[in-house]
Amino acid sequence: MTRSDLVTRLAERFSQLTQRDTEFAVKTILDAMSDALARGHRIEIRGFGSFSINRRPPRMGRNPRSGEQVLIPEKLVPHFKPGKALREAVDAQMPADAADTADTFR
Repeated sequence: MTRSDLVTRLAERFSQLTQRDTEFAVKTILDAMSDALARGHRIEIRGFGSFSINRRPPRMGRNPRSGEQVLIPEKLVPHFKPGKALREAVDAQMPADAADTADTFR
């Protein structure tokens, strides 16, 4: 689902909101989440999951063209951990043939 798909579905579900209001609401929520993560805060949405920041330590990598070693600096990256309700909902919705395929890749 893309951001515009989310806006469209919410606008359809809540007919009292215009498409423009719905778009503004989605943008505001996502901006607030981005700002919170950028400040180092953790976001927890009960039943859905939590967003946090993980630190990737510096490491030595290799330039694929020259084979030369390159220092890759430390990074802070966003991390999402799904909640129990979301994991169970996804597992319950998974078709049987997709479950067989997913097991072969584990």
